Amino acid sequence: MSTTRARVAELGVIRAAAERGPSEKATEIQRAKGKLTARERIDVLLDEGSFHEVEPLRRHRATGFGLETKRPYTDGVITGWGTVHGRMVFVYAHDFRIFGGALGEAHATKIHKIMDMAIAAGAPLVSLNDGAGARIQEGVSALSGYGGIFRRNTRASGVIPQISVMLGPCAGGAAYAPALTDFVFMVRETSQMFITGPDVVQAVTGEQITQNGLGGADAHAEVSGVAHFAYDDEQTCLGEVRYLLTLLPRNNRETPPAVAPGDRADRSGTALLDLVPADGNLSYDMHRVIEELVDEGESLEVHELWATNIICVLARLGGQVVGIVANQPASLAGVLDIQASQKAARFVQMCDAFNIPIVTLVDVPGFLPGVAQEHGGIIRHGAQLLYAYCNATVPRISVILRKAYGGAYIVLDSQSIGADLTYAWPTNEIAVMGAEGAANVIFRRQIAEADDPEAMRARMVKEYRAELMHPYYAAERGLVDDVIDPAETRQVLVSALAMLRTKHADLPSRKHGNPPM
Repeated sequence: MSTTRARVAELGVIRAAAERGPSEKATEIQRAKGKLTARERIDVLLDEGSFHEVEPLRRHRATGFGLETKRPYTDGVITGWGTVHGRMVFVYAHDFRIFGGALGEAHATKIHKIMDMAIAAGAPLVSLNDGAGARIQEGVSALSGYGGIFRRNTRASGVIPQISVMLGPCAGGAAYAPALTDFVFMVRETSQMFITGPDVVQAVTGEQITQNGLGGADAHAEVSGVAHFAYDDEQTCLGEVRYLLTLLPRNNRETPPAVAPGDRADRSGTALLDLVPADGNLSYDMHRVIEELVDEGESLEVHELWATNIICVLARLGGQVVGIVANQPASLAGVLDIQASQKAARFVQMCDAFNIPIVTLVDVPGFLPGVAQEHGGIIRHGAQLLYAYCNATVPRISVILRKAYGGAYIVLDSQSIGADLTYAWPTNEIAVMGAEGAANVIFRRQIAEADDPEAMRARMVKEYRAELMHPYYAAERGLVDDVIDPAETRQVLVSALAMLRTKHADLPSRKHGNPPM
């Protein structure tokens, strides 16, 4: 007759088998690719000893194609919860050693359950993706499983932070799940994402390309914009996921965790006087400006390699997390184009969803002109950014460093679209367009009829600049709240953010808006 001790011993054997995985050979193959196992990844991501697994003994019930003889524990996905820096996080990790991490009915049901738990608990969800797509042997049941994941991704959007970490292949419809989340991390050489692989692309179009060339980390971080972050190895990647989580709230009902600032709010920024040239035609690196402003010069840049003419970073000011959107004069002169508009719009929406104040540093010559931009829908994409700012109810502060021309000035959180506070440096130039272009339009006849057209043009440019583009023109009309010393920018921002911390703003009652796409 079986005893309780015998049953407990049997349970120990079963649990050990589930934790060990399919075989040593499968583990060796995984490591030979430079990849950690699913459990090793969870150990790197979470605080030591904090992981609680859910359904470790789950097995599939499919038959046919030999599946009935292969019923490993976990069914190829490890799910559960733990902590990151002491804060609750839910996680699921594909185990490529089991069915190549492919999704079947039981596999999907486990993911659905942990996603529902994360939403109910109001805690972030991190997915560690390393799977070969749908489990073909299970047919349409596998596809239905993906539908359940997509629906939950959408339901959780803007409610809890969702982070996808790509640590292996992700092909076909499976690639839509990461695209629905807030942040996508990728590892170079080992992770790929695409709807159709290189073989299908070649068969249909004749184009030859490698897996990494088509959907590798650099392709998505630099070209498509699907990936927000790309790293060389898994440990670094997972370490940065941990850092990102320290900058995010657990859910949309909370604010991001504050820390005791290790940097004085009134720290002087006199270096800014030399970093930013007064001449609007001269370039500089906006990263150095941001470094000078934020606590201890530390920030996490989102989409660092894509649409580099605009910068989006998470950082702290006075110990409080802020999202910073800034033009980058060192890339395309900081102009707004289709990709920059998309990048900034998504970032602004993310900040607004998770109660992160937005600081906008403006130095923009306008929208990028050109046939490709117009035909590519710059109107539509520029409107995306405009909509995102207008719809945001978090504290919003803008600082105009130099140029702020035309529609781009309005779009980048001007006072007229709802910025709570707008400041300008004495080097600001707020105008419909640059002085040269404006003079050519307004004084076209006088210039053409002048004995010396170039001298007349120079005189008219100077006159226009003196009348309508002097640094106090906007302040005199209440379009900026103050003109400030650049060296005092950090102090002004910290003080303003403290005042706005209790801001409350309601949007009109509606099911949802219909933003431009």
